[in-house]
Amino acid sequence: MTTTEKKITPVLLAGGAGSRLWPVSRDRLPKQFQPLVGTLSTYQQTLKRVSDTNLYLDPLVITNEDFRFFAKRQAEEVGVHATVALEPARRDSAAAMAIAAVVASRRMRDGLVLALAADHVILDDDLFTNAVKVGQKAATEGHIVVFGLAPTEPRTSYGYIKPGSAIGDISDLYVVDAFVEKPDVNTALEYLEKGFLWNSGNFLFRADVMINELATFAPDILAAAHASVDKASSDLGFLRLDRESFEASPKDSIDYAVIERSNRIAVVRGHFPWSDIGSWDAIWEVTTKDDGKNVIEGDGLALGSEGCLVHSNGILTTVVGAKDLVVVSTKDAVLVVPKSHAQEVKGLVERLKATGHNAVTELHKRTYRPWGQVEEMLTGDRFSVRRLFIDPGNRTSFQRHMNRAEHWVVVSGTATVTIGERVQTITENESVYVHPGASHCIANDGPIPLELIEIRTGSYIEEDDVGRVLDRRRA
Repeated sequence: MTTTEKKITPVLLAGGAGSRLWPVSRDRLPKQFQPLVGTLSTYQQTLKRVSDTNLYLDPLVITNEDFRFFAKRQAEEVGVHATVALEPARRDSAAAMAIAAVVASRRMRDGLVLALAADHVILDDDLFTNAVKVGQKAATEGHIVVFGLAPTEPRTSYGYIKPGSAIGDISDLYVVDAFVEKPDVNTALEYLEKGFLWNSGNFLFRADVMINELATFAPDILAAAHASVDKASSDLGFLRLDRESFEASPKDSIDYAVIERSNRIAVVRGHFPWSDIGSWDAIWEVTTKDDGKNVIEGDGLALGSEGCLVHSNGILTTVVGAKDLVVVSTKDAVLVVPKSHAQEVKGLVERLKATGHNAVTELHKRTYRPWGQVEEMLTGDRFSVRRLFIDPGNRTSFQRHMNRAEHWVVVSGTATVTIGERVQTITENESVYVHPGASHCIANDGPIPLELIEIRTGSYIEEDDVGRVLDRRRA
């Protein structure tokens, strides 16, 4: 295989929060793991976009500890085998990029890396692949390649790139003359007239080149990356980076740390429709609209309205006679904001955090576990009701709770239930009771998913009332 034929390691940066898309995006379940545009999450869309085995190797995902099961399960759902590396602390994009370069270099010193934000929308995968192939030769020859898009309007929420002279005879490939920060409207109009490009924030580079640039411009970040990978451990199939080493990394973005200081940067002028969907008005822009230019997601209706976005998670949400309005509803929060003020949602979230409101951090109704999924249904004083979905061949951990009892009713499938020393099988419409203090687990030894209703009752029903127990029969 020649250098120009080397396959690319995709790296998905999936650790961000996305507070401008509250109340759907939360600190503990951010926008990249949500189906905001289409039926798949943007994370899953990105995984599928780089799944061509003729061009790409298996991806590396870098995400936060809190998101590990979302990242693993959603990759499995789209048939992608991904290595998931867990950041033990938030250190911005430079640390994540350093981890990507270090891990990739240990697979192949001069291997190519395509670093992608997992929360962006690209509406034409073929055009995106064409752009990657344009940048592939330049990256192989030692450039750090960024991807720019021709602006369609004077956006003030994006950074811009000033392209310089063409590189060789490759169409749409240029040196970078300058990076410029988010402009005001008048400056953005000037950038459009002068042929500047939007900066998509995605990169293609050789692992050893990025390491050399980090060594020059951000040696502390590189040293922390090397040490955290050297001391990393494997846990439930995750690559758990060493906390002490990783936390020694300074907080900085890759743009400030390296990209805006290096003389190796090239830009590919991409032709694919792209958005960072950083706010609700951006969601409206990239989503299919009805005759009134309204976007309806979920159980919603717009009557006599124009240019509205209605996004509902499970509750009927309607607008009448409205114009250019965003209405978003979840089980515990409602957002109403004019599209022109959508950027201000971040300030709202900061205000809610300052007051300690749990609608900022609370998880959504359904969450992933190593063995399946949990859906919260109803919680009250001294009780909660949940649906459990246990995958074939999986089981919950062997544990006990001192302050609550649990009642399990099988909805579909067959459960193998262990309570203390007793093992029993319960099938559809059968139930079992677990008294406080009893060690227990549920296993799905059958070929189909197992669904149960779990009812918790007791003086304290929170998740931290748990003690892990060694299951000698399975040890």
